[in-house]
Amino acid sequence: MGFARACSVALVGVEGVVVEVQADLEPGVAAFTLVGLPDKSLVESRDRVRAAVVNSGAEWPQKKLTVGLSPASVPKGGSGFDLAVACAVLGAAERIAPAAITDVVMIGELGLDGRVRPVRGVLPAVLAAAEAGYRKVVVPEQTAGEAALVPGVSVLGVRSLRQLIAVLSDEPVPDEPEIHEEGRPDTMLAGLMVPGAGIGTGLALNSAQGGGHRPDLADVAGQELPRKALEVAAAGGHHLLLSGPPGAGKTMLAERLSAILPPLTRQESLEVTAVHSVAGILPPGEPLVSRAPYCAPHHSATMQSLVGGGNGLPRPGAVSLAHRGVLFLDEAPEFSVRALDALRQPLESGHVVVARSAGVVRLPARFLMVLAANPCPCGRHTLTGAACECPPSSVRRYQARLSGPLLDRVDLRVRVAPVKRQDLMGLGGRGESTVDVAARVHEARRRAADRLAGTHWTTNSEVPGHELRTRLLAAPGALMAAERDMERGLLTARGLDRVLRVAWTLADLRGADRPEASDIAVALELRTGISRGASVLDRAS
Repeated sequence: MGFARACSVALVGVEGVVVEVQADLEPGVAAFTLVGLPDKSLVESRDRVRAAVVNSGAEWPQKKLTVGLSPASVPKGGSGFDLAVACAVLGAAERIAPAAITDVVMIGELGLDGRVRPVRGVLPAVLAAAEAGYRKVVVPEQTAGEAALVPGVSVLGVRSLRQLIAVLSDEPVPDEPEIHEEGRPDTMLAGLMVPGAGIGTGLALNSAQGGGHRPDLADVAGQELPRKALEVAAAGGHHLLLSGPPGAGKTMLAERLSAILPPLTRQESLEVTAVHSVAGILPPGEPLVSRAPYCAPHHSATMQSLVGGGNGLPRPGAVSLAHRGVLFLDEAPEFSVRALDALRQPLESGHVVVARSAGVVRLPARFLMVLAANPCPCGRHTLTGAACECPPSSVRRYQARLSGPLLDRVDLRVRVAPVKRQDLMGLGGRGESTVDVAARVHEARRRAADRLAGTHWTTNSEVPGHELRTRLLAAPGALMAAERDMERGLLTARGLDRVLRVAWTLADLRGADRPEASDIAVALELRTGISRGASVLDRAS
């Protein structure tokens, strides 16, 4: 009779649960039984592990073999348990010392030839192992950099089961040549990619486009007010609605927003990387996401693809892929009403809770939302001499697709006018570059972080309204205009809180200690679109 145990990790959303893999050998008819609530892909590991062990030069035990995954009540899926199962079996067969694998967490898929293939979700799995007190982790060689991001954990990256057996047995480690051919896709990386997700989904637009040119705010012709609204949105984390005719530059503005956001902190980078690793869109060779992500789903996206879902345990959706970054919904009225209204809860809470019959998953979803919308189905409504052919009822139905409760959560609503000829031809000069705007945004964020030090809030958009009305007070008399709008029904209670948050961001941008009446007036105009006298740009500068 032989017994051994190793450890692996089961992922539930982006959170991990350490699983003890126990192997027991008893005299009897040779059989391999796997218990512990495994899914189909995990049940198939019996054949993968057997072939991998034999092809690695080890002897497969010809006894009754039972492998248990504990805790048995937690659903387990995927091929990442293969390495732990193989080592537990070899420990029970005394090919390796059982004590050598007892406190080691092993994550990886085994090929039939014994090679260790990478799997998704290595970072959150290693984080879970570290939180549970484990300090030794074995992962595939390709994901060793991702696992090494977790402090205090010793990471061993292996290329094959044969190498791991040699390390655990204090034997010479054999050299495993790479089988990847130059100029052809690396098949070993296939396990890191979700089919259909596409490499780059949810990642910031930092790569060069169009012959080495990077998207820059200076490329946007004119549009001074939308550019200022973009800066305010980035500085305070405020949601933004850009409304205007086709070709005015709404998409260009949104695509440049992630570039003016500050770099992610270490903790934020780990959060974003964990989500992207589970989703299978983490680029090979880039284990840590350091820039704010940018996700722009098509308007045909379903509610499940936006907030998360799928068969079995839910997978991260677009709101989670845009965590700590930008979620851009182009042609927002073309999205289904059900999908748009599903965004209301994560916009408030910063996370989404998806409940399915297989379990309940909590996914991070603190993102900056940008909506782009045409004024009517043809896009020419409100344009002088544009001959809009949409009947009034059609215009009302089109605009009503963005519900009142959703728009109430949008802090900045800006109309993007058609580009003027002189701006398009460059006669008015180029606007500020991304670098210049990003510097002001970074300084405004620093001021907000200093003010909010000691709390769990980092941006003005996260501060509760109670704090804004009791502790973080505006200048005396500054709220008179906002209070009048609330009495007239132009503002809700949530709307008043959001006006205060935008006013604090405006004060941070101009280096003031607290918002003045002019900041409140600018915030009101940016939210309601109603002119408050002097130009918004003049007072916001």
